[in-house]
Order: sequence, then structure tokens, then C-alpha cells
Amino acid sequence: MAQQQDRKRQRRCIACGQQETKAALRRFARAADGTVSFDPSGRAPGRGAYVCSDECFQAARRGRKLERALRVKLTDEDYDRLAGEMARATDETPSV
Repeated sequence: MAQQQDRKRQRRCIACGQQETKAALRRFARAADGTVSFDPSGRAPGRGAYVCSDECFQAARRGRKLERALRVKLTDEDYDRLAGEMARATDETPSV
């Protein structure tokens, strides 16, 4: 029983399906008003979806998987903004 309590809850990348701890994944959150943003803290309120890498973010973008996971419609401009937010927070350059 103690071993179950020590286990950290796993999250799944929406693009490749890889399971990791919350800290190892990048989270996007949909607020109550329907806006979606990158959540570097992993604690923003609202529905969340996770990707494990920039490559998986691009795959989720191509397959519109982020929209399905967050139950919201996103435009190409929204995806560009999210890529920029993620790049700034993770100190990477966004790939379009």
C-alpha cells in the first residue's frame, strides 16, 4: 500500500501517447472563457492537455489533437501564439 502512495500520477502526451510525470510534459490549459494558453507551471485552472516535445506539439497541430483534447476550436494564429508561448517559457525557438 505504501508503494502506491509513493507513485506519481502519470500523464499522457496527446500526440505520441508516451506516459510521463506531470513535470516531464508541457501543459496547455483551456480557461473557463475558452482561451487556451501554455501553462509552464502546470497549475493553471481549467482543462489541460500535455505534449512531451516540440515535435509532438507540431504533430498535435497537424492532427488537430490539441483541439480535441481541450474541446475548443483553434486557428492557425492560435497555434502560432501557443508555439511562441511554449518557446519563450522553455527557451527554445518555435518551429512552424
